[in-house]
Amino acid sequence: MVEALLLDFYGTVVAEDDHIIVGICEEARKTCATPHAVTADQVGALWRGVFLQETAGSREHAFRAQRDIAVSSLARTLRHFGSTADPAALCGPQFEFWRQPELCTDTRPFLEGLDLPVCVVSNIDRPDLEAALDHHQLPLTLLVTSEDARCYKPHPAIFQAALGMLGLRADAVLHIGDSLSADIAGAHALGIPAVWINRSSRPRPAPLTAVAEVRTLVEVMPLLGRQRG
Repeated sequence: MVEALLLDFYGTVVAEDDHIIVGICEEARKTCATPHAVTADQVGALWRGVFLQETAGSREHAFRAQRDIAVSSLARTLRHFGSTADPAALCGPQFEFWRQPELCTDTRPFLEGLDLPVCVVSNIDRPDLEAALDHHQLPLTLLVTSEDARCYKPHPAIFQAALGMLGLRADAVLHIGDSLSADIAGAHALGIPAVWINRSSRPRPAPLTAVAEVRTLVEVMPLLGRQRG
C-alpha cells in the first residue's frame, strides 16, 4: 500500500527550463569564434554532457551546488567553441526561472486531492526550490534537495534521505518524476515504485521500469486508489 509520495519538482510539478536553455544556447552561439559554423543544438548538447558529468562527480565532500555547476559547465562549453562570453551572465535567465517557474495546470488539483504525505525530491538548490514553492504558495513542506543529500539523483542517497524523513520503506512509497535516468532509474535501483510523467509525449523506452506512464499528475490519482486498495 502506498503510504506517501516522493515528488520530483521541475518537469513534474512545474515546467522544465528547456525553452530557457534554448535561448541561452542561441545567445552563446552568437559569441563563438565562428558562430556561423556552430548551431545552438551543438552548444546545448555539449553543455548538457558537461553538466551531467559534473553533477555525477559532485557528491559528499566534493559536492557543488547546481548553480555553480551550471556556470562552470557552460564556461567549459564556451571555451570549447572559442567564446569569451560571461557564463554567469548567460545563466541569469535560467536562475530567474528556477525561482519563478511556470506552474503546471494540473498541479493544484492533484495536490488538493491527495490525502498522503508528500516529500519533494529535487536536484535543484534549496534556496531556489523554496523560492519557487513560495512564489506559487504550494503546500509542500517536506523537502530533500541535492544540497541536503550532498549528491544528485539518481544517486541512492537522495532517495534514502527522503525515505528517512518519512520513516518509510522503499516499497511503501511511490515516486513521480519526469526524468527516466534521474527519477525512474534512480528510484528503481532502490526498489521504489515509480511513475513516469511524460508531459511532452517522448517515445516510450523498452523496457520501461516505471509502474505506469502518465501525461499529467491527475492521472496518478486512480493508480493511488488501486494501490491503496
